[in-house]
Amino acid sequence: MSSPRVYIMGPYTKGGQARNVRKAIESADLISDLGGIPFAPHLCHFWELLYPHDYEFWMEYTFSWLEICDAAYRLPGKSEGADREERRCDELKIPVFRTTPAFMKFLDDWRNSRGYYA
Repeated sequence: MSSPRVYIMGPYTKGGQARNVRKAIESADLISDLGGIPFAPHLCHFWELLYPHDYEFWMEYTFSWLEICDAAYRLPGKSEGADREERRCDELKIPVFRTTPAFMKFLDDWRNSRGYYA
């Protein structure tokens, strides 16, 4: 695979759900533009509106996706769920990036290690 799967983590309930979902989608679009394959669990917001589930259901669901990702991108802001996700990344040795330049370096290294040239 020439493109890494990137899990987006960040606030969902704190600071306004709509704003947080928008930020996650914006980040997903940026990661996609840079050549990554984003997974934005914030999109589950729309599923939750139609078919509510408890918090642990969502954590289990998103952890299953996190476990197959190659990297994670952490959005700013307080979030107990994102803190849990980041701890899980540490356990799985999945790198977590907080800035676009750091992610871009990872992406370049990823491509170079696989012999991919744009």
